[in-house]
Amino acid sequence: MEVIRGLHNLREAHRGTVATIGNFDGVHRGHQAILEQCQQQAKRLDLPVTVVVFEPQPREYFAAEQAPPRLTRLSEKVALLAECGVDRVLCLPFNETLRQLTAVEFVQQVLVNGLGVRHLVVGDDFRFGCDRRGDFALLTQLGQGCGFVVENTHTFCLDDERVSSTRIRTLLACGNFAGVERLLGRPYSIRGRVVRDQQRGRTIGVPTANLPLVTGSLALRGVYAVIVEYAGGRHPAVANIGWRPTVGSVRPVLEAHLLDFDADLYGQRLTVVPCARLRGEIAFDSFEALKTQIYNDIRQTREYFSRWDVALRDVEGCSPMAMPAVGSPETVADHREQHDSRDQHDSRQPQRLSGDTAQAGCLYPLASAPRAREAVTHDSSADNSADYDG
Repeated sequence: MEVIRGLHNLREAHRGTVATIGNFDGVHRGHQAILEQCQQQAKRLDLPVTVVVFEPQPREYFAAEQAPPRLTRLSEKVALLAECGVDRVLCLPFNETLRQLTAVEFVQQVLVNGLGVRHLVVGDDFRFGCDRRGDFALLTQLGQGCGFVVENTHTFCLDDERVSSTRIRTLLACGNFAGVERLLGRPYSIRGRVVRDQQRGRTIGVPTANLPLVTGSLALRGVYAVIVEYAGGRHPAVANIGWRPTVGSVRPVLEAHLLDFDADLYGQRLTVVPCARLRGEIAFDSFEALKTQIYNDIRQTREYFSRWDVALRDVEGCSPMAMPAVGSPETVADHREQHDSRDQHDSRQPQRLSGDTAQAGCLYPLASAPRAREAVTHDSSADNSADYDG
């Protein structure tokens, strides 16, 4: 897949395409349904599929720190779009110049002169141009005059509710990772490269693999039982995500302690899959109090995974760990009931990014509720789900 940064990098070879426009934050199943629409038209017209995204996202430009947290960084978003079969991503810098374009100027410069769009797929609530004055009706009218067709997206619902990035953020804040997996079509994960940090954990026998996070509002914040994927396999771990208020941090970080693990992960790229929320991030009065709580977090994590018969020692090159479908011991019956009734609410089969395994169950023991009542206290992460559809 080709990533094009800015209109000035468009060439004649990029003209003639089926396109869609949006944030595509999370590339969830609603987004996947839109991309499927694009692919159907692209096949009919024998054209590539182009997704137009903005960096920063418009809400981030206008609201800055008040913008809702992202589900995926740009690099992750691009990778997920590629796995969905997108041919090109046009990333436009959202700045004052772009903001001031009128609706007519946006269509002419981006869609007509830039991409030579033949077919455009957007929602009927799509707004564009300066002060969001352009709407679906105007876009359709302009398309008729400029030689492209505008098609409305098909709303994708589960349990009679539209799948959206806002809904996913709410489920994340509530610790419902099983529900998030269902809306995304895959488990939620955080990816990054391990860096050297303060190495305080080693002094108490709890070494951690640290992944720096993007400064800003976090979709998750607190302590979690997680599965860490690395070059050699998968491994259970406990992870803190946030600002480490007791020891201080200049930027947010994910620090994961892999249980009964002794190997050098520095420089490796990891994928961390949160499975259960243990507690919120707390500012302790002393490092000794923090150390006591860390040992308690490790104990809870061992207990959580042991109840799923998850081996605490993963083997390089092993097959995926034997785990049940989804859910925590407290809620698995309820979640299985949801899975059994899924077809009553959704006529589509889940569009998985790497194999359609949702009906057979997820590979991870994903909780549908926090492990304890305290998990949703002590911090404000549950308030990070502002009304905004990425």
